[in-house]
Amino acid sequence: MEVSVVIPTHGRPDKLAACVHALAGQTLDGDRFEILIGIDGGAADERAAEAVRAALRHAWPAGRGDRLAVVPLARRGQAAVRNALLARARGETIVFLNDDVVAEAGLLAAHVAAQREANAGGRTALVVGAAPWRIHEPDRLFDRLIRETSMVFFYDRMDAMLRAGVAGRDHDWGFRHAWMLNLSAPASLVREAGGIAEFPDTYGYEDDELAWRLGRRFGTRVLYRPEAVATHDHRMDPDDYLRREYRLGHAAWGFARAAPDCASAMFGRDVASAAEVEYSGEFVRRERATAERLEASFRALADLPADAVSGPHAESLLRLAYEQHLLLKRWHWRSGLLAAAEASPPQMNTDGHR
Repeated sequence: MEVSVVIPTHGRPDKLAACVHALAGQTLDGDRFEILIGIDGGAADERAAEAVRAALRHAWPAGRGDRLAVVPLARRGQAAVRNALLARARGETIVFLNDDVVAEAGLLAAHVAAQREANAGGRTALVVGAAPWRIHEPDRLFDRLIRETSMVFFYDRMDAMLRAGVAGRDHDWGFRHAWMLNLSAPASLVREAGGIAEFPDTYGYEDDELAWRLGRRFGTRVLYRPEAVATHDHRMDPDDYLRREYRLGHAAWGFARAAPDCASAMFGRDVASAAEVEYSGEFVRRERATAERLEASFRALADLPADAVSGPHAESLLRLAYEQHLLLKRWHWRSGLLAAAEASPPQMNTDGHR
């Protein structure tokens, strides 16, 4: 077995079916890979487990049933699900995917080629593939901001650096760019490092921490291969985006306490320190009125058509809109951090999945 595709899922059977259907059409020979799906919470919810099985009945060829495993698991978040599937995986290479991505036909072949190329050079690598956002209709200005700026991921910067020749094919992008929505790794390396860290909050930072740990221990690089494409079918609204920032701030507290060295490298400071918590409290109080004022205009971006910004100055105007939202982004992140530090439960719904 050459490749094990590891997919955690929770509550999105239709998206999962689209993901698996695309994997059934890979150019990589079907005998060379397996798909392992872990249902987060499926062990205690037979209806959820059956919904997944039903959705997959027409997504995967019946004659290749031994290459697809669906594993109901306890409700512990995506890191725990991936660890459980890692223990079952038979492939030399693990390809981590989210359940809401749709792979292009050459995705797995591109990851295999990239891992072979890295190994031939005598160094290990995590390989992050491209994850362009699916465009939904009607396309909105907010959707453009998500996919054309660094609001969520940094693909815009990576692609720009490649186009400009600032970064080459062997550029190490660093641990902050190791996103498990489309990422491959040598299975033996992940196991030897002890698997994926499971933090107090079940959302955020475990992919970055794995890349950081592998880099420190084995010199593992993070390489970007834009030819390994999986379209990300996850439309966000402004409220979804702000909830995500709050959850990341909340998760940062436990992350910093469980993995302080990695968290310090991530944030450039100890975000669990008393001084940081005090500053967060001051920031949240001081900027509350501004944040509330910004939220109104931020939400309005979802009401504007994508072509509301066009012409020769479109890129500059998008950049301006991106920069204008940064205080709002930081306010929600620090609000989450402060709530965690004050031992408050998360005030926003958390499902452990991006």
